[in-house]
Amino acid sequence: MGFHYELLKQFTDHLGVDLEIITENHLEHAFNLLNSGEADLLAIGLTVNSSRKKEILFTEPILETRQVLVQRKPRNWRSMTSDAIDKHLIRNQLELAGKNVYVQEMTSHSERLKTLAGEIGDTINIIEVPYASEELIKNVAKGEIEYTICDENIAAVNSTYYPDIDISTPVSFPQNIAWALRKQNSERLLNELNQWITEYKKTRSYALLYAKYFKNSRSSIIVKSDYYSLNTGKISRWDNLIRNASRTINWDWRLLASLICQESRFDPDVESWAGAYGLMQVMPVTGKNFGIDITASPANNIKAGTLYINWLQSIFDSQISDENEKMKFILASYNAGPGHVLDAMKLAEKNGMDPSKWDGNVAVWLLKKSDPKYYNDSVVKNGYFRGTESVNFVSEVLERYELYKSIIPEQSRYHLSQNIKQLSELP
Repeated sequence: MGFHYELLKQFTDHLGVDLEIITENHLEHAFNLLNSGEADLLAIGLTVNSSRKKEILFTEPILETRQVLVQRKPRNWRSMTSDAIDKHLIRNQLELAGKNVYVQEMTSHSERLKTLAGEIGDTINIIEVPYASEELIKNVAKGEIEYTICDENIAAVNSTYYPDIDISTPVSFPQNIAWALRKQNSERLLNELNQWITEYKKTRSYALLYAKYFKNSRSSIIVKSDYYSLNTGKISRWDNLIRNASRTINWDWRLLASLICQESRFDPDVESWAGAYGLMQVMPVTGKNFGIDITASPANNIKAGTLYINWLQSIFDSQISDENEKMKFILASYNAGPGHVLDAMKLAEKNGMDPSKWDGNVAVWLLKKSDPKYYNDSVVKNGYFRGTESVNFVSEVLERYELYKSIIPEQSRYHLSQNIKQLSELP
């Protein structure tokens, strides 16, 4: 399983040959299998470097990444600003002097650290162990080790499972990742691979595969969808309704689809413990306020949800000029209700932060609304609120939206002045 397996399967299907897999995670053993002729190809993510080029043939790059430091965020990082978090973390490579850094043995990560030690003119305690990057990242997250080094794409995937880790400190320049063949009698296979890799990387199928594993681990929801098709660009069976409804609020339809996926996983009949119903998890009272029976049909449910979004937009239009920032406030309010978000804006302003910026500013104060010191503040009108879900909601909807944009063509959107007609045409 995994990115390289799926990519390799695409190649062997292209050739029309069977695929025989030998699983081997130990790099020295893998190179031995290749050089002995037992294996014809190492379809693992190898960093291309000059020392390895002396021993093996590399294919065209499969992807590009860089090496990053994986470290644990401070314990109370969710209630801290970005600047405060940075003060607790290594951001300058010089600060690795004297530190114990665990890496998988026989990898380019060990080589890079040795080179880095020479560059900074000091000692880095490099501890090589027979564990893959994923295992070392887990150990950092659990607090069993302080630091490891791994490829950024692998780190990014694992950061969605371990939110307490930080992966923002690079320790290398961008590097190519490729597959490897032995130097003897491999020219025909290498030429065929290179031609296929060059062409396949231009396809939407490759973009989907890359996004599935490296852009957002939560993106598997669309890969597993019965309705998703690379040829048609469908996300769900409700796409036409979503496209039409998105025009009424002047949204990219893929953003609205991401919100609906977050709310209901496209299940039109799901009901929350609080009574929110349907694709957009609309509360019955909200539908009633707009004169809509939210249980009558998926179209009705989406119509009520978009009317609610339009109302939220009217709240923030006069307060936030930047459209990207405004979107974050609207998404947070869709999940939390606008009252709690407005409270957090007031707290941010009172405490010297920017009330019109979300990340590192208002988001911080929405999280603090679970602390009586803050929800009892005189500027707060809506009391206690646990903001973790809403802060995560914003991030996850926007992450999925970026995924959708990378694999699904944009459809033209109408100007807001044309949207009233579209809204009236929805059932």
